[in-house]
Amino acid sequence: MSRIDENRPFLPVGIAVLTVSDTRALADDKSGATLAARIEEAGHRLAAREIVTDDVEAIRSVVMKWSKDDGIDVVITTGGTGFTGRDVTPEALEPLFEKRMDGFSEVFHRISYDKIGTSTIQSRATGGVVNATFVFAIPGSPGACRDAWDHILKPQLDYRHMPCNFVEIMPRLDEHLKRAGGKSA
Repeated sequence: MSRIDENRPFLPVGIAVLTVSDTRALADDKSGATLAARIEEAGHRLAAREIVTDDVEAIRSVVMKWSKDDGIDVVITTGGTGFTGRDVTPEALEPLFEKRMDGFSEVFHRISYDKIGTSTIQSRATGGVVNATFVFAIPGSPGACRDAWDHILKPQLDYRHMPCNFVEIMPRLDEHLKRAGGKSA
């Protein structure tokens, strides 16, 4: 079972939040606000926060920019993971993934199923690595944001979380880039 090793220090990481929506502004972005508050409450640094429309190129542009920023270790997107014609976040992100994190989606659906039953299949939550930056796409509801943060991301982004966590492997994420001659363009 997982546990917190109190002998290890807490190491804050830089996390950016991107809300994908045609209808939201920062003033009424409850999902982005939920994530931002939880990130800061956990002791991490909210490195950036933006809203873009449900547009593949707009999503990719921000995520690529953030993935090249040394102050951003993690990008969390909220919104655009459903099945309507405007839901394009997975289509925008998955081609960028150098490594896909299938387990993120599987665990998210397991947690979500306990709360909303079979309605969880209407989400295409996904995760992966882009330019040595963890990227997660979660649904655009505050409840889904709470579930993903509280039950998956918060523990995995805590260096003290045992038996393993994302923070301890962050320095190694770009090993393939170093062998290829530097950070991706």
